[in-house]
Amino acid sequence: MGKIIAVVNQKGGVGKTTTAVNLTAALHDLGVKVLLCDFDPQANATSGMGVDKRKIKYSAYDVTINGTPLEQAVIHTSYGDVLPSSADLAGAAVELINRDHRELQLDKALHKAKERYDVIFIDCPPSLELLTLNGLCAADAILVPVQCEYFALEGLSDLMSTLRMVKRRLNPRLEIFGVALTMYDGRTNFSAQVAQEVRRHFPGKAFATVIPRNIRLAEAPSHGMPVTAYDRSSRGAAAYRDMAEEIRRKL
Repeated sequence: MGKIIAVVNQKGGVGKTTTAVNLTAALHDLGVKVLLCDFDPQANATSGMGVDKRKIKYSAYDVTINGTPLEQAVIHTSYGDVLPSSADLAGAAVELINRDHRELQLDKALHKAKERYDVIFIDCPPSLELLTLNGLCAADAILVPVQCEYFALEGLSDLMSTLRMVKRRLNPRLEIFGVALTMYDGRTNFSAQVAQEVRRHFPGKAFATVIPRNIRLAEAPSHGMPVTAYDRSSRGAAAYRDMAEEIRRKL
């Protein structure tokens, strides 16, 4: 039985989608059966996995709102399987409001897929709204990317209180799988201080591997590739491979 991990942080620009895409690709390279569910209407994870958003027949919207079977929507790529997103997903939160068990629609869609995959990542929107709530209710655990910059811990208290609420009322199995330190600049003492502070707040949860600031990481999405395919020798690719090894051991 596979594990569903929601990649979530309400703060934008923390490397959430970059982490979801590159961990999917790195785990796939390790022989892990992995599915990336793009549940962000911006669909950046979809294009980052090399999928042309304009040519998608079915998306996470169809699976969640229209009951389209998951296997009809999943796209197989060289970097792992993808349940793509589309702009239609932006309106899904409004359509879900009047549904019974509105926060459990993604859980219903992904539940059976746990038998076919070792891990399913959900790339959630950078906000705590109904789509993210669906991601948290579908997940067994969350992975939180935290950038090694000023205000790194800002908003995390809100995320943790939401996590506790979801765990108490809707999804008792939900836990923190790991905290990924991103945008680490080894030239500054400040990055090291932020990393130390994060490790203090989340004892035993922060990955040993840190993701450095790396130009190849920034360039890869514009080529429709994970960094592990775009430049395997880059520091960013090496870091995500190391983090994927940590995840494989935890799984």
